[in-house]
Amino acid sequence: MTTKPVVVYGASGYTGRLVCEYLRQYHVPFVAAGRDEAKLKASMDAHVPGIETADYEVATVDHDVAALTDLFKGASVVLNTVGPFSELGPAAVEAALAAGAHYTDTTGEQDWLMTCDEKYGPQFAEAGLVLAPGIAQMYTTSEIAAQLCLEQPGLDTLDIAVFWGGSPTIASTRTILVNAATSKAHYLENNQYAEFPTQGLVQLVVPGQHELALSLPWGGMSHPVWFKRDPRVANCKAQGGVFNAALMNGVPQIVAAALEATKDMAPDERNEALTATARQVMNEMPPRENPRVNKTLDSVHASGPLGRAHCVIHGNSNYQQTGLLQAYAAYSLLQTPPKRVGFASGCQAFGHRELLGVLRSFGLVSEPQLTVQH
Repeated sequence: MTTKPVVVYGASGYTGRLVCEYLRQYHVPFVAAGRDEAKLKASMDAHVPGIETADYEVATVDHDVAALTDLFKGASVVLNTVGPFSELGPAAVEAALAAGAHYTDTTGEQDWLMTCDEKYGPQFAEAGLVLAPGIAQMYTTSEIAAQLCLEQPGLDTLDIAVFWGGSPTIASTRTILVNAATSKAHYLENNQYAEFPTQGLVQLVVPGQHELALSLPWGGMSHPVWFKRDPRVANCKAQGGVFNAALMNGVPQIVAAALEATKDMAPDERNEALTATARQVMNEMPPRENPRVNKTLDSVHASGPLGRAHCVIHGNSNYQQTGLLQAYAAYSLLQTPPKRVGFASGCQAFGHRELLGVLRSFGLVSEPQLTVQH
């Protein structure tokens, strides 16, 4: 049991320590939790600027429902960065529910979003708690753009593109491989999930540059799940990628080779092999983001029978955006009820203009460029 109001589970990871950094800036006391005490302490001391001024403690915990429940008791909010979430998320969600805590995570795994929506969402709603998986730059910043477009009535179709500069972390690389091996990618068509016919590379027009960019369905992304229950939206398709074309060209080849090599393995053996493959791709923490290098771009075309809107949000430091959004979610929940309980996106739980204001106030995104055609 903890006396701190927030638990950051997976605090020693790249994203987890950024969450801790922004919790410190919001003056929110927290527990930095994970399996390895030495790694947790080293991460806090070496990678969280100003940690000496934070009100925090370090806690080690086994990854099972009973141990996590014991840790989460007394906390109001659990911020989870431990993935792959389809594999490791259920224990954390069930523990948060048992402890009576709100839950957020940084997932982009579409199958995990669906599980949260269908299996755990009603239980959290009944308990008056928010269940908000997928609060992260790769999903929430573009959701803000989509929500800005949807302020115009009569638009029912969302075409979403997300691009960022930099390298994936070890954890996100492993998640990409595990997700590709175990689940399908879906988009939303006439309020029903439809499977992407291929998860190969697709060229997309990127606002602000002449060169076409390469994108992938990236597991289908979070947006089709979030908008499935939005009466304004009937169709939603999302694609994403990094600006580095060479890296993008290599991703499908790496995934295809990993899937072929592990297709006949038992689940545990396959996960070990995919983890080993991920470490061959990325086996060290990326450097702290440089806003001149780690740029982000979120573009949403919204359309309807008689209208169109286009919103573009330029930004930087996608992992810092994620850390900030997670920290703000906790900061907000400690002071006021969410706008929605049960399964919810970041914008549905906290408001898209509120989240935009947070990102703007920390200098991580520019003013959105919104064009509306009537």
